[in-house]
Amino acid sequence: MKMRILIINPGGTSTKIAVYDDEKEVFKYSIKHSGEDLKGFASVFDEYEYRVNLIKKVLSENGYDLKSMDCISGRGGLMKPIPGGTYEVNDSMINDMKNAINGEHASNLGCVIAKELADEIGVRAFVVDPVSVDEMHDICRITGLSDIIKLSWFHALNHKAVARETAQKLGKKYEECNFIVAHLGSGISIVSHNKGKMIDGSGGRSDGPFSPERCGGLLSYQLVELCYSGKYTREEFIKRISGYCGMYDYLGTKDMIEIEKRYDNGDEKAILVLDAFMYQVSKEISRYAASLYGNVDRIILTGGIAYSERVVREVIKRVKFIAPVEVIPGEMEMKALALGALRVLRCEEEPKVY
Repeated sequence: MKMRILIINPGGTSTKIAVYDDEKEVFKYSIKHSGEDLKGFASVFDEYEYRVNLIKKVLSENGYDLKSMDCISGRGGLMKPIPGGTYEVNDSMINDMKNAINGEHASNLGCVIAKELADEIGVRAFVVDPVSVDEMHDICRITGLSDIIKLSWFHALNHKAVARETAQKLGKKYEECNFIVAHLGSGISIVSHNKGKMIDGSGGRSDGPFSPERCGGLLSYQLVELCYSGKYTREEFIKRISGYCGMYDYLGTKDMIEIEKRYDNGDEKAILVLDAFMYQVSKEISRYAASLYGNVDRIILTGGIAYSERVVREVIKRVKFIAPVEVIPGEMEMKALALGALRVLRCEEEPKVY
């Protein structure tokens, strides 16, 4: 018997929805939200009724009856640190998202919208591998300054999805493999996966390589000097390192296609910056081989930048001595949300309790 699953993925300027019949995507749609549409809401949480009504409208206009869904699977938001897996949405999860315990983000609405729609038709609501997945080893949290603890904020949903897909290609379970996964997009996260756990990694707003818009790890002494220079307020500097650093800071654009064109046309600055990016990604991947004692089944390159033949080619040249490289460009977020729910519906996995 086929399972029909509605997928909800809220973002800052859109709400992506999809319908899956088992593993097959049969419908997808991205509902756009302008600044004008959202300006009347005091908080992200207040947007959920507005977004729910738009989702119902799109489904109805495209011939999909909400009552035909066997479950709803939503993107997980900025929750408390939890192990990876599929979680059934409960009141504790919704309260944490309502109170924005780790900050405001549109993904906080994923579980809220999923639960609202699921309760209406009497089915279950899930989230899968939220961004707050924390499976890091304690030794990986030590930074050298007791005031600062390394936190786990990675692209967990896509990381685990591509890792599961690669394990399947190898004829194994994810829990039997060791991978280094490099998610390369507007943000970068490079993580070592040990037998189904994300045991260590770096994320582009705090450490690791710079990205099209983020700074990655910075040199501590110069960073302290800059913070106290009076050049920026706290708010200005946080905004800058979150969205206006990296390639944008050097080249004035976050567009990888434009940057590669400039590279091909002999732009010396573009060549230097893109070469530095590929070098930093390769170096970071190599670092995490140590966390797996060099026992790496595959290195996996994913995210939007993995569509770049140049980046993939140059990174492979530098890291292929560690392990074979698998390339899975783009993101598998919608499919991952469907597959996580399916594993529970088919009794292949017990849902976790938040």
